[in-house]
Amino acid sequence: MSQNVIEVIDLSKQYRLGQVGTTTLSDDLTRWWYKLKGKEDPFLKVGEENDRSTKGESNYVWALKDLNFSVKKGEVLGIVGNNGAGKSTLLKILSRTTSPTTGLYRIKGRVASLLEVGTGFHPDLTGRENVFLNGAILGMTKAEIKTNFDEIVAFSGVERYIDTPVKRYSSGMYVRLAFAVAAHLNPDILIVDEVLAVGDLDFQKKCLGKMKAVSNQGRTVLFVSHNLSAVKSLCSQVAFIDKGKLAEIGDTEKIINSYLNNNQQDSSLRRLFNEENEFENEEFKLLEYWVLPSNGRENIFVDSPLKIGFKFRIKKQLFSFYTGVHVNDLYEECAFITTEIPGPIGEGDYESSFEIPSHFLNDRTYVIDAYFVKNGNDIVMVAKKLIKFEVNDVQRLEGQFMGEYIGSVRPKLNWKTTKINT
Repeated sequence: MSQNVIEVIDLSKQYRLGQVGTTTLSDDLTRWWYKLKGKEDPFLKVGEENDRSTKGESNYVWALKDLNFSVKKGEVLGIVGNNGAGKSTLLKILSRTTSPTTGLYRIKGRVASLLEVGTGFHPDLTGRENVFLNGAILGMTKAEIKTNFDEIVAFSGVERYIDTPVKRYSSGMYVRLAFAVAAHLNPDILIVDEVLAVGDLDFQKKCLGKMKAVSNQGRTVLFVSHNLSAVKSLCSQVAFIDKGKLAEIGDTEKIINSYLNNNQQDSSLRRLFNEENEFENEEFKLLEYWVLPSNGRENIFVDSPLKIGFKFRIKKQLFSFYTGVHVNDLYEECAFITTEIPGPIGEGDYESSFEIPSHFLNDRTYVIDAYFVKNGNDIVMVAKKLIKFEVNDVQRLEGQFMGEYIGSVRPKLNWKTTKINT
């Protein structure tokens, strides 16, 4: 039976909002007085849950609250959750860069962490010098670094720039070199936060392959990512953290589906924004969006043509403006993108829409990211995961078809089969 290499017991982390430190002098004196009298810290009884959607009244917030779980040797645990849910805080605690407020954790073995791009790098040192510096910070000996140096540089793909100061590196080059160092530490536990998003697709695949190799060698990996395809392919189990609490942990497919269902937005496929909203700035305000079957049906089916549109307000003259849409599947793999032709636009309210033909999308759930852009590639507003909608197959719903059509798109094309006379 595999032994637990990570145990988290009643783990909580509290922060004081709006302050550089976690407490004020007054709070510290209050804590000291209660401790002198043998009473519980009074500030552990206050604080609100980690919910970014509400303003709240307390100056204290629980970034994590009462987490309990364990990870066995050789497991790859994926950690999913919305931005601000507490995932990175958990990894920082397990990496020993911050301490829990209450509770405890136990870790058996050497830990290598990659929490932020270029952590432990000195900008004025070259890539070569930073490999030795970062390796030493992570606990490698000079002999280990020398032995693995060529392999580290080859894996990172920055060999041409290895004697260039890293302040001249792009963020992608930074993360490639940082991951290469951490991965070649040969740790018992590898902790990776959402940093692979900086790298290109080929490097992401290389990193996933390396993490699989690490786990196959009996080592443990903790992996935080919003790329659910990567989580699904790599992780043996997944933990879903919601508002600082452990919502679920278990089978990868089951937990990912729970996470996606939890993120279900308004079931209505038309939303009108009456008040100030998060999709507003000094140049732009989103007023409304919709996804509607244009054949008069109430539900969306494979044979339904769809009309997708936005109503928005332009607050100042823009000389080049266009709307772009990414249609993604639930695992954030892009099915397709579409953009309009850019052109000048003045102040006022506008409506922008397009139609997806029938027999184009497969029967599955889709998520739309909307981009409103000026001057070629200058983002005016981006609305990630703005709309979520489901396409159904009538035959499947009626039990006439029990198989599966793979892929996000399923176009109905004109086929012709003729007999060849020989």
